[in-house]
Amino acid sequence: MSLQIYNTLSRKKEPFVPLHPTHVGMYVCGPTVYDDPHIGNARPLVVFDILFKILKKKYGSNSVNYIRNITDIDDKIIKASKDKKFSIKDLTLKVTENFHDDCKYLKCEEPTGEPKATDNINQMVDMITDLENQGYAYSNNNHVYFEVNKFEDYGKLSNKKLDEL
Repeated sequence: MSLQIYNTLSRKKEPFVPLHPTHVGMYVCGPTVYDDPHIGNARPLVVFDILFKILKKKYGSNSVNYIRNITDIDDKIIKASKDKKFSIKDLTLKVTENFHDDCKYLKCEEPTGEPKATDNINQMVDMITDLENQGYAYSNNNHVYFEVNKFEDYGKLSNKKLDEL
């Protein structure tokens, strides 16, 4: 029996076919660690954990690479750090620890890897610089914005039309 997964692009269930027959990769947005996790944070956590378990069963435990990032720096974190009078490091470490405790309580397996945003700042800057150099991003008032008009397929997955946004 094949594994059927909803394809956001085609808007229908389709057989899952990995890009590589012997290796499956999952990249999942993890938490932004500015406050303790709540019940709404559990849904994607459990859904992707179940998918991870299904893929390992189907393709083998060593054939699935599940990456779930931790966003440990952003505007919400900076604000929460100031409001709670904790350093950003202390706040994000505590909230990350609480998140991991919740994962254990929910019996979720650990992902293959869990990179933190702060450990990858240089790579992010390089990617943004590349986007700017290619004309897909621009700077304005000390911020960098994605130039949605330059990306032909912008809105395709969300089924949104650029002129309606």
